[in-house]
Amino acid sequence: MKTLIEKIGELSLEDQQEIEDFIDFLKEKRAKRLKKKPTFNWAGTLKELKDQYTSVELQHKVADWRVGEDCKF
Repeated sequence: MKTLIEKIGELSLEDQQEIEDFIDFLKEKRAKRLKKKPTFNWAGTLKELKDQYTSVELQHKVADWRVGEDCKF
């Protein structure tokens, strides 16, 4: 099986430039994503349920909602 370098070497110079541009794009995208700090703007959104459920029960309920069925831990 050929390595990525070998495969790129077989391409035209135009295609190699396109790959280089794409790599630069991916690096920039990752750098932007890593710079973002979490906002935690969701914190407290379930506070009206605190008298109905414990935090552990809420975790189980969220897991149920995510998988669409009762989740047994």
